[in-house]
Amino acid sequence: MTWNDETEARMSGQQDEAAEDLLVPVLDVERLEEDFYRGIATPRGKGRSFGGQVIAQALMSATHTVDPSRPNHSLHAYFMRPGNAAQPVLYRVDRDRDGGSFSTRRVVAIQNGKPILNMAASFHVEEEGWSHQDAMPDVPGPEGLKNQIELGEELGAQLPDRVSRFLSRNHPLEVRPVEGVLAFNPEPGRAGQDFWVRARHPLPDNPGLHRAALAYTSDLGLLGASVRPHGASFAAGNVQMASLDHALWLHGPFRMDEWLLYSTDSTWARGARGFCRGRVFTQDGRLIADVAQEGLIRPMREETPAG
Repeated sequence: MTWNDETEARMSGQQDEAAEDLLVPVLDVERLEEDFYRGIATPRGKGRSFGGQVIAQALMSATHTVDPSRPNHSLHAYFMRPGNAAQPVLYRVDRDRDGGSFSTRRVVAIQNGKPILNMAASFHVEEEGWSHQDAMPDVPGPEGLKNQIELGEELGAQLPDRVSRFLSRNHPLEVRPVEGVLAFNPEPGRAGQDFWVRARHPLPDNPGLHRAALAYTSDLGLLGASVRPHGASFAAGNVQMASLDHALWLHGPFRMDEWLLYSTDSTWARGARGFCRGRVFTQDGRLIADVAQEGLIRPMREETPAG
C-alpha cells in the first residue's frame, strides 16, 4: 500500500514490543484535570507524529467528556504544526454544547506550548430513522490476500531499506492491500486503492475506543490515492506528503478488531495539494464511515533525499 510519508510511516516506531500492547495505549489518554488530557508519545517514536494518532487521542479526550449514550458521529480536524513523535501531547477540551440529542466539543492538541491540531467533534444519541447507503466495492475478501509483512518479504530488494524495515515491524494493525504488490508500484495507476485492515489482536468492548481506533486508521495511506496517477508513492521516495485537514463521519457500530475494507479515491490534485475520499465497510457490506482529506503532495527532485 502507499503510505503518506516516511515520518507518518513511523506511526508505531517499535520492533520488539508485542503488537497487542501498542494500539490501546496510544489511543487512550490520561485525565490531568477537568477537560485536560495527555496522550503518550509514540513508543520508540522518532520524527514527526503520525497524524492518525493525534486525531485518535483528541477524539478520546472529547469522548471522555460526553455521556456514553451519545457516540461520536463526526469530526473535523486541521493539522497546524508537525507534532514530535517522541513527546506526549496535551489536549484541551471545550464543552461547547450539550443539547437534547447532540453534544459538540472542540479540542486543541498542544506540544511545547503551541497548538499542533484543532478539532471539532459532534456526538449524537442513537435514534430511529430512514436508512440507505452506497454499495460495497466488488473486491476480493481478505482471505487469501497477503499482508504488509508478507508483501515486504516478497518484494525484498525492490523496496528501499526504509520501506522494508517498516513493513517487517510488528505493527498493531494488519493491512492486506487488495492489489497486492501493485500497491507499491511507482508506475502511474488509478486514483485510488483498496485495502482490508483490522487490529492484530482483540480490543476491549469499549465502543468509544473502537471509534478512536478507526480515527487512527483513517489517516493511513489516504493521500496515496492522489499521487498514484502520477507514478509517485512513499515507496518510490519521489513525493513529500503531509495531511493538512481531515474529516471523518461515523455511521454506526463496528469493531476495529474485525476486518474492515478501506476504499479510497482522489477526485482532484493541483498546486501541490491533493483531495482524497475514503469509505469504510464491514466485511458483510455495511458502510460504517466516510473520510475526506486534503494534503500536501509536493513532487521531489531526484537529487533531493526523501524525508
